[in-house]
Amino acid sequence: MEWKKYYLDLMLVPLGIVITIGYHVWLWHKVRTSPFTTTIGINAHGQRFWVPAMMKDMDKKNIIVVQTLRNLIMASTLMATTSILLSAGLGAVISSTYGVKKPLNDVVYGAHGEFMLSLKYVTILTIFLFSFFCHTLSIRFLNQICVLVAIPQDLNSMMTPQYLTELLERGVILNTAGNRLFYSALPLLLWIFGPVLVFLCSMAMIPVLYNLDFVCTEGNGGKVKADLNGTRDDGDYV
Repeated sequence: MEWKKYYLDLMLVPLGIVITIGYHVWLWHKVRTSPFTTTIGINAHGQRFWVPAMMKDMDKKNIIVVQTLRNLIMASTLMATTSILLSAGLGAVISSTYGVKKPLNDVVYGAHGEFMLSLKYVTILTIFLFSFFCHTLSIRFLNQICVLVAIPQDLNSMMTPQYLTELLERGVILNTAGNRLFYSALPLLLWIFGPVLVFLCSMAMIPVLYNLDFVCTEGNGGKVKADLNGTRDDGDYV
């Protein structure tokens, strides 16, 4: 039957995607419920104090503000450039009639027909485009902060620390989302060589991301974080 050519792709690739999505859903839940057990929650908590602290003494800390925002913008610009370059390359491959991939057919497990090949490239292209979209929006919010943070404060000013903090949080969240989309597209790049590598790479990324996203909760560090979780306010951190 025809479906037998696709059974590896239909089982392993969606399973790898579901595992990645499931991990990030669990991470989002932990950030909402126990933010101080995650690096995202701790960083978001620190950002709430960073903007008011910088605005309080802008004359002495303006260099720190400029360098910090510049580094964030450069990081988003680098990832946005990389994403759009990869998207352009994939678009060129999709529109090309050159059969450079045909010699790989004998070593690729799973389906490698025209339909499956197009599906692979279009899926990867779509994820990279969404990553580019998130990073460009992040740059927009960070650029707004660069302009508004130096405005003198008075009683009638609408450029409050709360408003600028919200802009910073949006920029950082979009940067994080763009990075995660980019990381999720990397296993799918291996789909060109077969669905088995997609599944194995997705499984290997979970412990790596876990070690980056969660802080140690054992010993004194865990006691401090538990105290913070017990005394934190009810505000959202992301």
